[in-house]
Amino acid sequence: MGKNGLLLIGKIVGVHGIRGTVKILSHAESWEIFKPGGTILSKHPSGQKTPYIIHKARPHKRVVLIDLEGITDRSTAQSLSGAEVYIEKKVLPPLEDGTYYWADLIGLAVITTTGRSLGRIQKILPTGSNDVLVVKNDNDEILIPMIEAVIIEIDLKHQCIQVNLPEGLT
Repeated sequence: MGKNGLLLIGKIVGVHGIRGTVKILSHAESWEIFKPGGTILSKHPSGQKTPYIIHKARPHKRVVLIDLEGITDRSTAQSLSGAEVYIEKKVLPPLEDGTYYWADLIGLAVITTTGRSLGRIQKILPTGSNDVLVVKNDNDEILIPMIEAVIIEIDLKHQCIQVNLPEGLT
């Protein structure tokens, strides 16, 4: 997430039909983040940023189909292909204690219980049973399972995560 309070939640990957419906490959856990009446901000690869109000959203295969106010034909919708889609973080629902949005974890320093720095979280991979942190430093990439036995502490205030690495990852 950027300093501007925006959260990247997807990318427009194409169009559906002739009435201007866009296909969004969503990074959100649920397609329901795209509520009718809500606002998204598209950022085109050219750098142009445009806010849009969501008229209608529905899941379709591996994407979310979204009708945006002001986009009523296929060619206009096609001009949005490749644009990243953002929402304001403040519209996200509050989390239960001990749960975090991935965007809050990306970029955090990862430190072992012995004080060794492993690098920073570059991304998080969903695997079904548990998520996996992709941690990079200058020389290596380490995959760390997000399970209770490994993740000792997440400290957003100090921007770090303490881990107890399993045998073989040390």
